[in-house]
Amino acid sequence: MNKPLRRISIFCGLLVLALLVRTNWIQYVKAEELSTRKENRRVQIAQYATERGNIIVEGKAITGSAVTDGSDYKYKRTYLNGPLWSPVTGYASQAFGSTQLESLEDGILTGNDDRLFFDRTIGMFTGEKKAGGNVVTTLNAAAQEAAFNKLGSNKGAVAAIDPRTGAILALVSTPSYDPSSFAGNSKADEKAWVELKDSEDKKLVNRALRETYPPGSTFKVVTAAAALENGVVTDINAPTDTEDPYILPGTKTEMVNHAPNCGKATLNYALQVSCNSVFANLGDKVGRDNMVKTAEKFGFNNDKIDTPVRAFASVYDKTMGKDGNALSSIGQFNTAATPLQMAMVTAAIANNGKLMKPYMVKQLESPNVDVIEKHEPQEMSWPLSPENAEKVRAMMVNVVENGTGRTARINGTTVGGKTGTAQHGEGNKKRPYAWFISYAQNSDGSSPVAVAVVIEDSSADREDISGAGLAAPVAKAVMQAVLKSNKG
Repeated sequence: MNKPLRRISIFCGLLVLALLVRTNWIQYVKAEELSTRKENRRVQIAQYATERGNIIVEGKAITGSAVTDGSDYKYKRTYLNGPLWSPVTGYASQAFGSTQLESLEDGILTGNDDRLFFDRTIGMFTGEKKAGGNVVTTLNAAAQEAAFNKLGSNKGAVAAIDPRTGAILALVSTPSYDPSSFAGNSKADEKAWVELKDSEDKKLVNRALRETYPPGSTFKVVTAAAALENGVVTDINAPTDTEDPYILPGTKTEMVNHAPNCGKATLNYALQVSCNSVFANLGDKVGRDNMVKTAEKFGFNNDKIDTPVRAFASVYDKTMGKDGNALSSIGQFNTAATPLQMAMVTAAIANNGKLMKPYMVKQLESPNVDVIEKHEPQEMSWPLSPENAEKVRAMMVNVVENGTGRTARINGTTVGGKTGTAQHGEGNKKRPYAWFISYAQNSDGSSPVAVAVVIEDSSADREDISGAGLAAPVAKAVMQAVLKSNKG
């Protein structure tokens, strides 16, 4: 072969080699990236070519699928009572993507998850259409409905947990929205989406998981736990050394009490009537670092609490001064918590000091309802000893029986709780948040439900906004629903 032909042959060979390398690079290395690009409509068309699996509550589907008219997306998502369940499901929209369980468990619901490979392979031989699997939740339908109905037109949220396992029983956020209203990709869907997205009420925000509030006096149970765990208090019925008026450390500012006889008050009485001065004093004596340690054992400052939907981190400031720590010990200053976080606090106290990791997916199922993954309850931490948990429970029962939480009483059932009215805004001029945390106890001493309720805004007059008046009746309704369900 002469020299010019040899050069041409080498050049052509290099071109062929480059083509082979490029082809293999695209087919194997870049395949997943290219197939999942949002510009690739074939992926989206395939995603909506079959009916999605369902999200299940107590054996019943709260989702469905419907044929889409005038679109190359064959099926769109439908929801049974969407506003009730949207804080659990999130949404799946042909035009606007997906959130929460619809997003996190998309592989199961669409049937594309690797764990469903065998089902897809069998379907190729049997001729069965590809189908999605199911996501089975831990939710209690009666508790969810009770929370939603009792909140009514108020802006707020409810989180309820089974303290024994960490299973989430109710997760409500109001005002809510209907995911069905923008599940397609029509002009009507776009209009509904824009109205929701720009809503002043922030209807798309899951307030139970992804909004933090000053917890107010409900945080005093954490301070009580810290005082007991650190030996600052041993006898809940012994007088404390709290002066009245109490001056915030390092300042000349008096701590305001809204209850009588708080000077030298016992821890038990202080929780019963909610003495600010006693808990500010105890928080100072425990010290910032030990308060942080106790709060973190309850879940504060943890930005990886996945239910599997990730909750926003609740906050107890690690760097504040002594006066800030005293204020934080009564749930003010920089302290902030989600309703889920305060339900976790209550659940740990109700469960003899052991905090279980919260979760709301019980199991994942294949299209033929075989279980492909089952959740096992997991211990998260021990914020307080069983002995100290018993003391805090005794004080919380006293709050309901003789103190500010009387509106949460349930005949024939032991209930422990704590009210809270959290001030906020510049000069505390904004309408306060109404809080209530509580648990109900079985005759054997176990607790099937712990609840946290926050009402962010209501139609009540400012002076009538209180945890006892607004939030406690909601918690009571949720506890009654769970207790009734367990008896049934």
